[in-house]
Amino acid sequence: MRSHAWEVLRYGVNGVVATAVHFSVLAFNLQVLHFSSAGLANLVAALFGITTSFFGSRYFVFPRTGETIVVEALRFSSLYGFIALLHGGVLLVWTDHFGLDYRLGFLLATVLQVSLSYLGNKFLVFKL
Repeated sequence: MRSHAWEVLRYGVNGVVATAVHFSVLAFNLQVLHFSSAGLANLVAALFGITTSFFGSRYFVFPRTGETIVVEALRFSSLYGFIALLHGGVLLVWTDHFGLDYRLGFLLATVLQVSLSYLGNKFLVFKL
């Protein structure tokens, strides 16, 4: 149990670091590089955040893996692609279909995203 608690803590730290990288690159893209599109600036920033999350997960959160980095990167990309579609789908149904507040929908989708990300990384991507 104690080992699991440390793993969850490391997962949280990794998420905070990846989010900080994402936001920092977004701000850099907009304020220093003067991207004309916030959407494009965010897409580039998201790639940096996701890459940070992958390496943090591989070497800090779940370091016991025996798979090659290529196999894990493909699994990770597939998992995050699925989660991104699910996140968008939750917002689509919550906000567009039911007309509910997008902020609550975003919160719900994010809780689902964090849960699925942890479980998917633990049991599918970085499994022993």
